[in-house]
Amino acid sequence: MNNETVKQVTIKELYDLTETAAKPLLESVTYPWEALPKIKDFIIELGNSLDPEEYEKRGENIWIHKSATVFDSAYIAGPCIIGKDTEVRQCAFIRGSALVGDNCVVGNSTELKNVIIFNNVQVPHYNYVGDSILGFHSHMGAGSITSNVKSDKTLVHVKGADFDIATGMKKFGAMLGDYVEVGCNSVLNPGTVIGSHSNIYPLSRVRGYVSSNSIYKDRNDIVTKH
Repeated sequence: MNNETVKQVTIKELYDLTETAAKPLLESVTYPWEALPKIKDFIIELGNSLDPEEYEKRGENIWIHKSATVFDSAYIAGPCIIGKDTEVRQCAFIRGSALVGDNCVVGNSTELKNVIIFNNVQVPHYNYVGDSILGFHSHMGAGSITSNVKSDKTLVHVKGADFDIATGMKKFGAMLGDYVEVGCNSVLNPGTVIGSHSNIYPLSRVRGYVSSNSIYKDRNDIVTKH
């Protein structure tokens, strides 16, 4: 990884940490992807500290807020925390190491694995989110996914116009800043980082860094919001 910090892809630039229970974890690192190997242990530690008057423990290392709605056909593996007033819909598949915030929607046939989902996030229809962090009030349109392993299995880099950060990681999906909107059936390729308040057009193929307050139409047509 470069010695000089690339400010625009740091946690401080991407996220409001008051909107996630993962704040202590994320404050301990500079870049969001550095938290990915630590999610599992953090969830277990946090889960064991939760108030049993608010959270019900359902199985090994699975804590679900008593106000959350989980449909019978959903599958949840630990470690996992489901926050207040969150809805886990039919046939959702949570494979473990998932910290899901308050007022979220994990929709029908959506799959989660090794993720931090901030408060008020929606992944409502046929989404795959793996080795990723989704910021406050972000939304993934139907069928949009995070691809988390490169086809040649090489290590992931985060690339921008003037930087190239070697992450040293083989599994790395996408880091979405706060209020990011991802259009339907888009693919976020390994190492994608999208700045806050940006919109991704439907059917997009995204790789690398997309700056905040952008509208991504395709890799050669990215405009600034006004």
